[in-house]
Amino acid sequence: MSAKSFAIPIRILPEDIDFMGHVNNARYLNWVQDVVLQHWQKLAPAEEVASKAWVALKHEITYRRPAFLDDDVIAETVLEKIAGARSFYNTVIRRGEEVLAEVQSMWCCIDSETLRPARIDRDVAETHFGIPRKQERNSGD
Repeated sequence: MSAKSFAIPIRILPEDIDFMGHVNNARYLNWVQDVVLQHWQKLAPAEEVASKAWVALKHEITYRRPAFLDDDVIAETVLEKIAGARSFYNTVIRRGEEVLAEVQSMWCCIDSETLRPARIDRDVAETHFGIPRKQERNSGD
């Protein structure tokens, strides 16, 4: 079983464009947040979505090419690994086959009521996200 990827189309708005005529780099973080959260909401069981929330801990972005107002852009993400309450996502932002940016991000799952870190159930990780148990248990990162 392999991890399940998830993609969303990105709508570029006039206010996304900076003084150089392309999408401002900061917008890419919004796109990553959008695709990661929608990935969770789409694949996780309803009770998990209702009881958990996410906080970004780290983003590492490699910008490859600029995006422009009329571009058809897609953000695709995959949950690579779970370590305790931390989840590691890899997101690629594309225009057709052309990679615009690659983003590695780390997120902390929290309990919606207590706002404390919360582990993702092993069965949820494996069944709904395709994360093998051996990867889920590895907390060395």
